[in-house]
Amino acid sequence: MELLSRTVGPIATNVYVLADSRTHEAIAIDTAIPSVAWLSGMLAERGWRLKLIVSTHGHWDHVGDNAAVQAWTHDHQPGDEARIAVHPLDREMLLHPQPLFAPFPIPPSVPAVELAEGGRVKFGEIDLEVLHTPGHTEGSVCLLDRMNSLLLSGDTLFAGSWGRTDLPGGSEEQMAESLSRLVGLDDRLTVLPGHGAATTIGAERHWLEWIRANRALPR
Repeated sequence: MELLSRTVGPIATNVYVLADSRTHEAIAIDTAIPSVAWLSGMLAERGWRLKLIVSTHGHWDHVGDNAAVQAWTHDHQPGDEARIAVHPLDREMLLHPQPLFAPFPIPPSVPAVELAEGGRVKFGEIDLEVLHTPGHTEGSVCLLDRMNSLLLSGDTLFAGSWGRTDLPGGSEEQMAESLSRLVGLDDRLTVLPGHGAATTIGAERHWLEWIRANRALPR
């Protein structure tokens, strides 16, 4: 598996691409504005075919280029347009985006794949397990790659922190429960968040354990 990333947009969103080196199939995760130019250039240069556009949740800074990236695949991958995936509880956020202080319009996009708890995203050697981790939004998910010891955590878990719970669909109680789930993962697991630097479960364990023990977020 190959992993590429780029930080884009006014809120410094991390956009990730995972690709299978044998089949040349790829997945894009959290295609924020502006990522279509970088993505299309990188895909064309490497001869990769984008199969899926994954949104870890429905906020504008993670879904803004979904439609543009999908349109590029429609034009450059005839008969093999990439599909858009999101948890069903955040589906409406893609169909009818709520800009929430976005500095530019957010085009709607149409999900065709549901990211449900326990589901899998599989292409070639790529095998991601879907963890439903509400709290930041109702449909927030993390994607767990056990083979490569990776967790793509969206805006659930950051280095030293967690996603906001004070926006529509957020919940402190659900966030505490979701973060408590992650305590059970291996310390060596690399965490690739939606914003900020990568970390590991081990590096975050001390405060994650506190949340699990107290069933609440620290004040």
